[in-house]
Amino acid sequence: MEKVGIVGYHQVKLYSDANYGRYEMIFEAVRGAMDMAGLKKKDITTVVSATNDYYDGRTISNCFTVEVGGAYLADESKAEMDGAHAVLYGLMRILSGNHKLAVVWGGSMPSCYPYHSTRLYETDPTWERPVAYVNDITAAGFQMRAYMEKYGVSVEDIARVAVKNHKNAAKNPLALQEAQLPDLTVQDVLNSEIYADPVTELMVAQPCDGVAALLLAPERQARKITDKPVWITGVGYNQDPYYLGDRDLATCKSMELAGQMAFKTAGISDPKSEIDVAEIFESCAHEELILMEALNLAEKGKGVELNTNIDGDLPINPSGGAIGGNSPCATGLIRIIEAVKQLRGEAGAYQVKNAKKAIATGQIGMCAQNNIIYVLEGEQ
Repeated sequence: MEKVGIVGYHQVKLYSDANYGRYEMIFEAVRGAMDMAGLKKKDITTVVSATNDYYDGRTISNCFTVEVGGAYLADESKAEMDGAHAVLYGLMRILSGNHKLAVVWGGSMPSCYPYHSTRLYETDPTWERPVAYVNDITAAGFQMRAYMEKYGVSVEDIARVAVKNHKNAAKNPLALQEAQLPDLTVQDVLNSEIYADPVTELMVAQPCDGVAALLLAPERQARKITDKPVWITGVGYNQDPYYLGDRDLATCKSMELAGQMAFKTAGISDPKSEIDVAEIFESCAHEELILMEALNLAEKGKGVELNTNIDGDLPINPSGGAIGGNSPCATGLIRIIEAVKQLRGEAGAYQVKNAKKAIATGQIGMCAQNNIIYVLEGEQ
């Protein structure tokens, strides 16, 4: 079986309220990825989008994005999940042998819809949704409190994760401007508005407008397109139970199982020593710790002790992560693109030295209910 490589990518800058339309953003992302790879529209054989009908406000919303997404007269479909899940769909299509170039794009514009209200549709329709007490905001509070109490982690420890990611975002020109905070302090994070105690505003990955795209090709084709392909050597995915009460929110079993699956495929036995950089989709600062521990990058409850700065022992989210900007349906895809940048040496001011092997994750659902992870390796 041929390897599958990532041969091009493009991310539109993230905005809290973009001053141009979603279709232009989609076109810019897809066209940018194609231009990077030196390809034409005729080279596309399949397009997979990551959008959500609830976010877009209409059924089968991807039918309106066919032309701008490069799918006119080409095979086209949609993954109504995170962009990282759409990459899995594209990967499967390439591995089937039926396609030579897959375009995967994802994104949305939460400036045009009530993001948090829309996410109420993830809750139980009989008991939870009518009263709206359980939602993505309050669930984050439950999760952070459970983690702190189980492992004796302080709110200051979690605030330091937020400070790190906001400072990293300040080095990333594509990050959300409001998230680029180079002078942020732990006290600033703690003094920001309470979302759901103990979660504060500056610990949260704020929804924003954005679109990203990448290109997948089988090995033979990939080597013709670029001399710097990034290979997908492992992928894993899993999902936790639907109800929050059926889960241990202080840990993440779905990420643990997804990681085991991906690492086994990639031949990784000791992730902490073998991974050079990680891009983890953290919807709130505490999730970075929970998810990295689930991936055995640190012992349970000990994630705060690991130096995850850009020049640290294991850099995590050097781009700023989702805290640097969370565009629904694009955030996991952007994590993959950021990992690809690191492996190609194209991350600029936040480049990790000698990055040869990376992981990138995506998620959907409350409290990281469903997780997917990729192991990526640069051309040696």
